[in-house]
Amino acid sequence: MTETYADLIAAEDVLLFVNAAVTSTGQREFRSQAYQQRLSLDFLHEYVQVNYRTVYAASLALDINDHNAARVVEQLLRTAGEASGEQRRTEGRLIAARLARLPPQRVYRLFRALRAAKVGNRRTRAILRDWLAARPDLGHDAVKYRAGLKTAARHFHLPLTTAAGTGTGTATGTAGELGDFLFKPGVRPRYEHPLLDAYRRAHYEQGAVYELPFTVAEGFAAKHGVAREAFVERIAPRMTRLERLRTQREAGADGAGSAVRTDLSVMPLTRLALYALSLTTEERVRRRAELTGALRAAARRAADPYAGTWGRVAAVLDDSYSASGSGVKRRRPLAVALGGHFLLEALAAPGAYGAWWTSGRTDPLLVRPYGPTPLGMRVIDALEYAPERLVVVSDGWDNAPPGLAGEVLRVWRTRLDRERRTSVVHLNPVYDADGFDVRRLAASVPTAGIRDAEDLPALVEIAQFAEGRTGLAELQAYLGRRIESFLRTYERGGAT
Repeated sequence: MTETYADLIAAEDVLLFVNAAVTSTGQREFRSQAYQQRLSLDFLHEYVQVNYRTVYAASLALDINDHNAARVVEQLLRTAGEASGEQRRTEGRLIAARLARLPPQRVYRLFRALRAAKVGNRRTRAILRDWLAARPDLGHDAVKYRAGLKTAARHFHLPLTTAAGTGTGTATGTAGELGDFLFKPGVRPRYEHPLLDAYRRAHYEQGAVYELPFTVAEGFAAKHGVAREAFVERIAPRMTRLERLRTQREAGADGAGSAVRTDLSVMPLTRLALYALSLTTEERVRRRAELTGALRAAARRAADPYAGTWGRVAAVLDDSYSASGSGVKRRRPLAVALGGHFLLEALAAPGAYGAWWTSGRTDPLLVRPYGPTPLGMRVIDALEYAPERLVVVSDGWDNAPPGLAGEVLRVWRTRLDRERRTSVVHLNPVYDADGFDVRRLAASVPTAGIRDAEDLPALVEIAQFAEGRTGLAELQAYLGRRIESFLRTYERGGAT
């Protein structure tokens, strides 16, 4: 055995962090409060950053959520003095690639966090300067993310230009007008940049409101007393996909009578599942063909290029009451299970997929969080299907009866399937703050955290490291491959 006991422990420590960084956002869950989630995350970030800095930085190339990705970037920049020269070079590339994938509002929030921590070294300024330089239009950012851009310019002494368009670099404003807009409002009678001038005119001209981003225009519309329905109809061309979806819900579940309709066929899988679950049972039945078609199309996009390659697949999916999530993550665990159902259907060979919901329901579109969690009984049903792969999507609280699922899987693995003809993976969408990990069904079953159903294929791959037999060397080799692929995609212009 080439791996030492210390290496195995190190691999387990790293996987603890990865599971936490994938699932937890520091918000309240069904069984834990927000402060518990934050305390648990704080400890893991500090522990892994100090003891496994290289792997900590490598997590930026994995499917960790945006909350933790921004947290990793902040920690790396705050502790740059603890890294070697080679580590700083690799970290710089990883940070740049991950910032390019983060939503801009999170990056501007990161600017404020670094300012509060009094981080302003040359390396940090260079990374943030490059991110600002890559923004398609800082004039748009000045209007939509005004406070964040002001913080960046003032604290980090970053240059500002007013290039308009999407990446063309064509300047439509003078070099100084963006600074005047942010720090000397009212000093210019007009701006050459169209958005900056629209913001100026929107204070007294209703027509200019409809030239602004939706979130900014909302405030001006309220100030001018514009009726909500009339405002939404005129601003619709400037709305993002998510803004359209939210506004459509305001007008009614299907947007009836509204000029705003969202094209569900291009929605991401988990977001689409959340939308479907927000509808009443009657609305889901009435729109069955539309919703099912959109979910299957999203699943096919997420499965590509692995569609149809997983052979015979069985899924055990948790729709118990705990899948309702919390007030801030409403129905999130159930949405992951619903999205996972359609994705596993796309990954399985044609006609070789079976799904078992804990409630016993057979219509995935009509699932709702209700009742106990009889995982053991459903696992037995799924194993009778004789699958090549069994995927369990659940928070792991097997309680009807307690512990049956773990015992069934233990006996299956040690007595009935010693040749491992069936691979079993447990994906858990809920972080257990008390255990510093996602809750497991059995020691013999690899478990990984999951936040978005789209990440299911990659997480099934990384779950192999959670069985306790793989050491740090294999895990580092895997991370190395992920880093190489992640940076190659970014440096070829694949990140947006």
